[in-house]
Amino acid sequence: MEIIQFEDRNLSHFSYALVSGHSMALIDPARDPEPYRALAREKGAVIEHVIETHPHADFVSSHLELHRSEGSIIHVSRLVGAEYPHQGFDSGDVVRLGGAELHALNTPGHSPDSISIAAYDENGNPVAVFTGDTLFIGDCGRPDLRETAGAITAKREELAKQMYRSLREAFNHLPDSVLVYPAHGAGSLCGKGLSAALSSTLGEERVSNWSLQPQSEAEFVRALLSDQPFVPKYFVHDVALNKKGAPDVEPSLRAVPRAQSAVQTPLWIDTRNREAYAAGHRPGALHLMDDVRFETWLGSIVSPEEPFVLVVESEAMGETLLRRIARIGYEAQVANVVVQTQPEPGDVTTMPFDTSAFDSSQYTVVDVRNPSEAAQPIFAHAINIPLNELRERATELPWDTPLLVHCAAGYRSAAGSSILRALRPGQTIEDLSVAVKEWAQLV
Repeated sequence: MEIIQFEDRNLSHFSYALVSGHSMALIDPARDPEPYRALAREKGAVIEHVIETHPHADFVSSHLELHRSEGSIIHVSRLVGAEYPHQGFDSGDVVRLGGAELHALNTPGHSPDSISIAAYDENGNPVAVFTGDTLFIGDCGRPDLRETAGAITAKREELAKQMYRSLREAFNHLPDSVLVYPAHGAGSLCGKGLSAALSSTLGEERVSNWSLQPQSEAEFVRALLSDQPFVPKYFVHDVALNKKGAPDVEPSLRAVPRAQSAVQTPLWIDTRNREAYAAGHRPGALHLMDDVRFETWLGSIVSPEEPFVLVVESEAMGETLLRRIARIGYEAQVANVVVQTQPEPGDVTTMPFDTSAFDSSQYTVVDVRNPSEAAQPIFAHAINIPLNELRERATELPWDTPLLVHCAAGYRSAAGSSILRALRPGQTIEDLSVAVKEWAQLV
């Protein structure tokens, strides 16, 4: 049996193809099914099976499209209440793949309906376990994403207890040599301490992973619930979309309007670089630059089903970003794609902040970093409102002083200052931008 790993670095997502003979199975495939189809053609294999470890919150899966186009059987836990054609896949169930076998393991904790998959080769030897969002390299899945989403909901404390039991029971029959292949790596918001490694072994994780070390259930629950990252707005939306099954990606992308003049939406997302945005942008346009975490921040600032215009610097950039937007299921919200290469009539400009005579006491400083970062303040008396909450909490800021926005490196402050300018026309809003790195060195 051959195992091929696919990586989406923008979402820190791993998916897998398993090939035995002329049969292929996919585990947790990404929104675009074409890379898997290309691999099947290369291997002379048929995509017979698609296995979902749970309804994902952070990306949209192509399981339903693959069922439609390839005739693949979708396997998922019966607890999901999946609304698409599928076969139940829970502990005791086996999928035969050529001469290999894939065994379901119920591993609740990240979600009530999470499963892992143990893979046995053609000789009956266990060789790998695909752990979804249950066991990561160096960490385990967060338990606080299914309190209001999915067919089965559960409080985070109960899910944390389920995670404790899953980690200590589900994999005990597998030897240390078994490879561990999770659904996510470093940078994912589905955990808090994921390693950058692409894979591990059960033996390595049993020695080094904090979540597998001897500890009481109460100690584990406290540790797991503490300091989890924020939850983007799009997570609940994607759980529901994956439970239903997403529309085929290419028709969805073709349906997005391009360069139409009449747009009835107040929200514009300008993805161009700092210089182009500063030289001229639509009044109130939010500045969310093309960056490695673009889709995560888009889905953290913009609510599901909220329409927006996407401003790009070229058609090629627009097509690339649309595909990234589709990975979180937001392509239907794009009201228009506008290419802008120079300032246009009615645009406003922004000047770089002059730090030469900067006196922080003359400003209300707004720190848009996450609370764990803001625990080490760069400026005394700064007001911490994380970027993902800024649109909703801007009313907490005073009107009688200029505002200075900062983050850790300049990306989030560019977005944050544009949000405040859109909400507070007439007030002085400055972006400390990349100069924050110099000030941080003085702390």
